[in-house]
Amino acid sequence: MRRACTMTLPTANFLETATWPVIWMDHAGAVRRMNQIAQRLFGERVARQHGQIAAIWASENPLTPVQWITRCAREGGATLPVRLLAQQPQPLLFLAAGGEILEGSQRLVLIQLYPGGDEPRPGTAESAPAQKQKLDFALQLTRTVALDFNNALAGIMGHTSHLLSQADPRHPWRPALLEVEKAATRAAEIAAQLAAFGSESKESRPRSAANLNNLVRRVVEWLKQMRPPSLQWLLQLEPRLYGATYEEAKMQQAIAKLLENAVEAVDEGGQIVVRTRNLDLTSPLQDRTVQLKPGAYVCLEVADNGGGIEPADLPRVFEPFFTTKTGHRGIGLALVYGIITNHHGGIAISSTPGQGTSVRVYLPAVKRVFEEIPAQPDFSGTNFTILVVDDEELVLTMAQMVLRAAGYRVLTASSAERALELLSQADAVVDLLITDLVMPGMNGRELIERARALSPRTRVLCSTGCPPGQLAGLGIQVLSKPFTSQELLRKAQSLLAR
Repeated sequence: MRRACTMTLPTANFLETATWPVIWMDHAGAVRRMNQIAQRLFGERVARQHGQIAAIWASENPLTPVQWITRCAREGGATLPVRLLAQQPQPLLFLAAGGEILEGSQRLVLIQLYPGGDEPRPGTAESAPAQKQKLDFALQLTRTVALDFNNALAGIMGHTSHLLSQADPRHPWRPALLEVEKAATRAAEIAAQLAAFGSESKESRPRSAANLNNLVRRVVEWLKQMRPPSLQWLLQLEPRLYGATYEEAKMQQAIAKLLENAVEAVDEGGQIVVRTRNLDLTSPLQDRTVQLKPGAYVCLEVADNGGGIEPADLPRVFEPFFTTKTGHRGIGLALVYGIITNHHGGIAISSTPGQGTSVRVYLPAVKRVFEEIPAQPDFSGTNFTILVVDDEELVLTMAQMVLRAAGYRVLTASSAERALELLSQADAVVDLLITDLVMPGMNGRELIERARALSPRTRVLCSTGCPPGQLAGLGIQVLSKPFTSQELLRKAQSLLAR
């Protein structure tokens, strides 16, 4: 016999809009709530008999309602046939999957009803509609778990990266913080895989051809603000650089990781050289492990005069979590490698101990020169007000801490309704709205529409763990959860500069 199991389901309301009936009830058979489709099927009958599951119980069932509920709670995960009375004169056959759940301090039984068709005989397979409904449930549950997981990770990664940016390199807690960040990064990768599995859209974010120099300048300017002024930067950027097709957020992340690795490799007063150039190949070219076919490419090179890498370690630098330094994060180049190869490019690295390291990124190019965007001034400081909206307290606390530390005035709201109250105040001047997409009650999409009507000048940033394909057509900038404090600040500054 299976042992009874109590689950704490995600608080997100994904089951409210499921395409199959869902009923929440207590152990005595009192219906606490039903989702939309269950209300359409059973709502009137249940309401007429004071909210009891007995109101829709068919006499053909071998068990009483309470016996059936007890069995569903005890055998969580089992699929049990049940006949219920809906609007039709004849009872409908369902395959019920249920289990005991914990909502706050209450123990309820959650029942999900899938079309039963003909009642399955022992040893026969479930009907195709039932299998489809169960798969839909698995996908929706996976998406919801990924979203809730990302909310928790956003708080962990944000706080950790903020502490690392402020802590002295010799602080005794720094190695432990780096391990926390490493573990959270791995957890974020798992959450991304869950979200991808649960996503109905497998498409990546839009990619368009642009001038890579713009991203390089943006990241360098940001690092100049965060790193010691004694560090020397030398930019040698091709003035008529070919265009490259890339996903901006990912490529910016890759460039930032490359430059951060270079910064960590040099001593105070060291030098970092950043170069871009065009390559027109009429014959194949091999650079270390990278093999380039004939064609046009954009090359980005980051070179430092740090301590270099030992020859025995050089072949392993792209391995996840491989590190040659005490307290080093050891994941940067693995992430860069993944991003570049996903853009059909290549990355090569050469190094001489005691003389420095050079990393070269090759991206397929469009033989067209795209306009460079002039560097923007610093838009952080007390002149700007940011409203952060999220139903997760962890995310609100982290975002408030990071943005206030950068000099912004920060307002927070745990719901879209509260955010609209703040925006509606006569003296409200909000320069940037950062909102989650999935929230109880009014969701982020509705909030964005109403916020634009109330305050057209307010810029909007959506922080979400939703798969990119679900955000197409919104016309807004996206900050993917989980994010670091640096990623949050980069996005905020970029939007305020527009």
